[in-house]
Amino acid sequence: MTVKPKKHLGQHFLKDESICLNITNALTNHGDYKEVLEVGPGTGALTKFLVKNKNFKTTVVELDQESVVYLNINFQGLKVLEEDFLNMDFSKFKSEKLGVIGNFPYNISSQILFKVLEEKDRVTEVVGMLQKEVAERIAEPPGTKRYGILSVLLQAFYDIEYLFTVNEDVFDPPPKVKSGVIRLIRNDVKKLSCDEKDFKRVVKMAFNQRRKTLRNSLKQLLGDVDTSAPIFKERPEQLGVEQFIELTKRIFG
Repeated sequence: MTVKPKKHLGQHFLKDESICLNITNALTNHGDYKEVLEVGPGTGALTKFLVKNKNFKTTVVELDQESVVYLNINFQGLKVLEEDFLNMDFSKFKSEKLGVIGNFPYNISSQILFKVLEEKDRVTEVVGMLQKEVAERIAEPPGTKRYGILSVLLQAFYDIEYLFTVNEDVFDPPPKVKSGVIRLIRNDVKKLSCDEKDFKRVVKMAFNQRRKTLRNSLKQLLGDVDTSAPIFKERPEQLGVEQFIELTKRIFG
């Protein structure tokens, strides 16, 4: 008998197979990728469905040694990478396009998506389960308090859809909060019409003082920039991606 690995690293293992199937079925194969990378498979709740899909090859990345042993024993022929997804070199993959999927550990879910953003030219689709509040925030349109840094940065390059909510009782151990499943599909934007580093800097600085108008929250960047334009009177949650691009151009030229 193979002993299942212990739960840790903020991971809560799914035990409801119908939900696991729904999550894996959410992959649309956008971009016609040939390889899917599952992040943090644990005991393979999603993996067992992914490996049955003949449209792509499944590779898993798992940092926990016990889980790696379990996966290698129970999934013969599965490529298991024992490393940290956040520090992974994506150039090792032969595929020019990749799908990414996972029941993302709550404590690093935002970092996982920032890593996806770094690899946006390769990752054409993401299906992920996160803490419900975080999932909603990422998919949120402008104009609400939930709309924030991750919303803007990810929506610049991905079309994002909140798919469904997952209750606490389908996990082992049960988390204290509900989870949400989202799908990110790469849009047609190859490159922003402003410098991407400047864009990120503006977005992050604006939301770090989100109660202030942009004229005040971005004061450190403005210098002798003319701030008479109406956009500088807005607060960050009122701006969509295109308006943040416009704002970045006004500041940095």
